[in-house]
Amino acid sequence: MNRLAHEPSPYLRQHAQNPVDWYPWGPEALERARREDKPLLLSVGYSACHWCHVMAHESFEDPAVAAAMNEHFINVKVDREERPDVDQLYQGVVQLMGRGGGWPLTVFLTPELKPFYGGTYFPPAPRHGLPAFGALVAGIGVAWKQERAELERQALTFEQGLTEFASVGLDATPGAWSAGDLLAAGQQMSARLDPRWGGFGKTGPKFPNPMNLAFLLRAWRRGGDASCLDGVLLTLEKMAHGGVHDQLGGGFHRYSVDERWQVPHFEKMLYDTAQLLHLYSEAALIAPRPLWREVVERAVGWVEREMTSPEGGFYAAQDADSEGEEGRFFVWRPEDLDALLSKEDAALLKEHYGVVPGGNFEHGASVLEVKTALAPADRPRFERARQALFEARRQRVAPGLDDKILAGWNGLMIRGLALAARVFERPDWAQLATRAADFIATRLRRPDGSLFRSVQRGEGRLDAVLEDYGDVASGLVALFQCTFEPRHLALAEALCDFAGQRFWDDERKAWLAAPKGELLVPTYALHDNAFPSGASTLTEAQLALGTLTGRSRHLEWATTYLERMRHELLQNPLGFGHLLVAADLLVDGAADLTLVGTREALAPLLARLQASWLPTVSVLRHFQGDTVPEVTRELLEGRTAPGAYLCQHFACQRPVQTVEALDRLLGPLTRRSGA
Repeated sequence: MNRLAHEPSPYLRQHAQNPVDWYPWGPEALERARREDKPLLLSVGYSACHWCHVMAHESFEDPAVAAAMNEHFINVKVDREERPDVDQLYQGVVQLMGRGGGWPLTVFLTPELKPFYGGTYFPPAPRHGLPAFGALVAGIGVAWKQERAELERQALTFEQGLTEFASVGLDATPGAWSAGDLLAAGQQMSARLDPRWGGFGKTGPKFPNPMNLAFLLRAWRRGGDASCLDGVLLTLEKMAHGGVHDQLGGGFHRYSVDERWQVPHFEKMLYDTAQLLHLYSEAALIAPRPLWREVVERAVGWVEREMTSPEGGFYAAQDADSEGEEGRFFVWRPEDLDALLSKEDAALLKEHYGVVPGGNFEHGASVLEVKTALAPADRPRFERARQALFEARRQRVAPGLDDKILAGWNGLMIRGLALAARVFERPDWAQLATRAADFIATRLRRPDGSLFRSVQRGEGRLDAVLEDYGDVASGLVALFQCTFEPRHLALAEALCDFAGQRFWDDERKAWLAAPKGELLVPTYALHDNAFPSGASTLTEAQLALGTLTGRSRHLEWATTYLERMRHELLQNPLGFGHLLVAADLLVDGAADLTLVGTREALAPLLARLQASWLPTVSVLRHFQGDTVPEVTRELLEGRTAPGAYLCQHFACQRPVQTVEALDRLLGPLTRRSGA
């Protein structure tokens, strides 16, 4: 056992029995490197990462490779989900080398944390143009002793490159946003859609990219080409029918290795399903289909059944592997179905899910995907057989669970659940989101107002980074508009204000991903990747907060940042999907709709709102006679007459009292399918 045996991170503990003398990232490792004047070997991954496991088995468990690592380096293992700032910075090394990024990430650093070489996965023997990892370790170890000056010159070049790379786009001239900007961004984005299988690009691997799809819906709403809407709906349908969607257990795998969404990389991350919950719920408002409800119900079922802690927080991820094989838990052979089901039921499921001899995956197995439609008469029999398959799967050895509870990812799930609860009229889903929000408020928040990044083994640990504040604030704002509980809005405001003090760089007018400190260069929260940048979710939350509280500082902050980033967003819209969603709010004048009246009078207005897609409108409800919460006191001041008040661009219209009048009022802010 090495030092990682004492770490709460499941990913770090996976390496506890390596013969490598691993350190977690922290002062002990960094001080030893400086004291012994040794370079660091930094290895970054996460618990559900298949190729991280492969490299560990091939290299880190090899005594000879480990001996070379221990001789030449101070070896540091990082869970990228615990330290996204460390990961973000050093991913830049590999990108500067022109090799793309990814995990496992392997970077060699001087004792001063300056990188001089890097890569992702390295094999145990040379292949595909990659050196053997053992030989690489030994070679760099020798070079450090014999050619150190050259390595340090290389490190200086990387340091300069990372400094520039970390702030790309922050030197452009700020500009005001227009509806035309959003339409232009939508046109660029829609041109990248695959017209046959949906998604972006026409080859694998293919990722869901829910943020970009969400923005395309908004571009369509603004009068963009119908291809924007059609492309999103096609993508959602193909994903729902593909193997990337867990047909039995619900939720989504991280990506498909092919262009058809057929064979996934089997890890299941909380953030993917969280964002897709929100997106499928939006689709249900725009173009209702039974399929959207089915996907959402199964996804929430997975979250509630497998990803929720007893205290209400949501776990981070499930592994791709079980019993040492990727996907083993999820795949089926024809004989498996024959052994479990009647002849007729087995035939029905084989045809529907495409389970055939030879399969579509390794070793003749099949990933379940929807190949044929079900006749209505077959639906009851199908559901019983499907449930039997699901129960049989539960008896298998399950993939590993990463049980850390990350603040930011919980915020994304709260956001998705809150909208789904509104759209599908499921108060139990709102309660699931509320329990998670209360868990964050009581277990992840310190007395000084700061957040822990995670809870593991019952203890809060690590300082939260910007994405935690932004994601949680965004989730709380969404939950407020579902339950209208003022404590959620008050906490969202407190987190946004705290983030402003800790992460805002007033000189660059940009958000730091993490406070300036131990890292080599400051890292800014800019691009949206597999999940939104903290700057994007924080900006979204600030715009809604400004409308729901009446406090202009939130709008001013968000406007400053969006105008500062406008040029970069229009140059590269695919890298800023969620921030473009926030820009859509800004262009619509940060609209808010305040409902004031009795419970009976507001019921039909609320029902109409729940059935309408109004992505740029923040909603506040106040029953006459109730105490006015402090957080909404400024907004509600003067709004005493019953009715619905719509305000945009710092101007309010006269209140309306009927559903028909509300429809006319909101007409310019909505666009229905087929419009």
